[in-house]
Amino acid sequence: MLPIVSIVGHSKSGKTTLIERLIGELKRRGRRVAAVKHTPEDFDMDRPGKDTWRYAQAGCESVAILGPRRSAFLRHHDRDYPYEEALRVGAGDVDLVLLEGLHSGPAPKIEVHRRDLGQGLRCEVKDLLAVATDEPLEIGCRQFPLDEVGAIAGFIEEEVMGRSPGGTTLLVNDDPVPLGSFTQRIIASTILGMVSSLNGIGEVRALTISIRTGAAAPRGPEVAGR
Repeated sequence: MLPIVSIVGHSKSGKTTLIERLIGELKRRGRRVAAVKHTPEDFDMDRPGKDTWRYAQAGCESVAILGPRRSAFLRHHDRDYPYEEALRVGAGDVDLVLLEGLHSGPAPKIEVHRRDLGQGLRCEVKDLLAVATDEPLEIGCRQFPLDEVGAIAGFIEEEVMGRSPGGTTLLVNDDPVPLGSFTQRIIASTILGMVSSLNGIGEVRALTISIRTGAAAPRGPEVAGR
């Protein structure tokens, strides 16, 4: 799994601003960063009448729009979409994912705190990696001044990116299959060995293989009288 940091906090605390500044700082350091915005409310990026909206209305499970410099991928689902699946589909080859929100998720969290909001921390201290704050707090947790973006970025590089192990993920019909460490090593070493032997393959940072069995589509209902 990619190294992930969730930037959390109350509304208007400055989560988006901190993420913006972290992206700039990490990019300056040569890091490739993806950002994911989590919202508990439904949203719609498509405008009624546009082509992609019409495709979705016709019944597409997913719709993509590709341009010369940007692309967007919209997937319709009937359940809360785990961010791990979203990253697998759209994050690309990056070094770090900055996730805004998702306070209850398992990703390491840095909370943004502002004194003028008059509120305590939104998350339990035990669930936080650090706090970015504009006032000292009496908590047993690492704290950074809000404006020390370089220090926060360095902390993320050391505590998250530096300690994030590689891993092997297996999904069958888009559902993750639990793998022990031994099985992960066997799968990874076997596939990486085969791929690395191919001509023209350089350093392998990440590898994705998708296999479709070609199973026939389900048959429609039988019609009486035929």
